[in-house]
Amino acid sequence: MSLESVRAWFSEHAPDVEIIVTEESSATVALAAAAHGVEPSQIAKTICLRAADQPPMLIVTGGLARIDNRKFKDRFSGKARMAGAEEVVELTSHPVGGVCPFGLPAALPIYCDISLRAFAEVVPAAGATNAAVRMETERLAELTGAEWVDVCQ
Repeated sequence: MSLESVRAWFSEHAPDVEIIVTEESSATVALAAAAHGVEPSQIAKTICLRAADQPPMLIVTGGLARIDNRKFKDRFSGKARMAGAEEVVELTSHPVGGVCPFGLPAALPIYCDISLRAFAEVVPAAGATNAAVRMETERLAELTGAEWVDVCQ
């Protein structure tokens, strides 16, 4: 179901983007990098977070980047709290390991961390633990309406 919502989203917003479905799992950064023949840092991982009384948000980071608590708190006025697996599915319709900023059931604030800018092209998941897309980093931000932030180490 989630992969289908991503397919529908790309069909409407970027029909030229091909969804790559692999036999092997790409549910972790290491597995995704191996499946797509890229460096782990080139995987664009999407994390569902909350901060204080703000609505849930998605932050897309480089595959090896880690949230810096001080930077996050300074930017979002609260400590980062990861959403649980059930909440992630409820908010995004995507399973953990396939979370992406595409094909969401309702709008969420989306942020891209500057760690992604190390690469001209990144590989985000596409709504399933064995699906991804390859796209230009700047296009990822443009298509999703993401705001660039610096919240990682």
